[in-house]
Amino acid sequence: MAHFSQSILSVFTRPRHLALFAVLAVTAVPSTADARISGYDGVWNVTFATTRGNCSSGYSVPFTVTGTRVSSAGGGRVSGTVNRGGAVAVQVSVGASHATGGGRLGGAAGAGSWRGIISGDQCSGTWQASRT
Repeated sequence: MAHFSQSILSVFTRPRHLALFAVLAVTAVPSTADARISGYDGVWNVTFATTRGNCSSGYSVPFTVTGTRVSSAGGGRVSGTVNRGGAVAVQVSVGASHATGGGRLGGAAGAGSWRGIISGDQCSGTWQASRT
């Protein structure tokens, strides 16, 4: 126990170690920007509408937002990002079908556009999201 206390004390008495400790402590505390980004956290139900191409319309997929990351909340592979202003960019794939989309989240709703190849057909459209 005395050795542990002495080791901790030496961190604070050596300027280089104190500086390193301060840097590590600051990086461990979330920034204000990180706190604002987490304002989009949760499960979002995203409904897709096809405006061009021969693809089904009106299907919904749940996405999860955690910090700056967008992922699947069930079904398919989803990856993407959202920034502190709510701008979102996502890639979705289910089997041979894949699509990319972008738009904006705000409060409890969001909207944007998408395009991709769904069951072999090239399609595009819009999406609407609501936080559940």
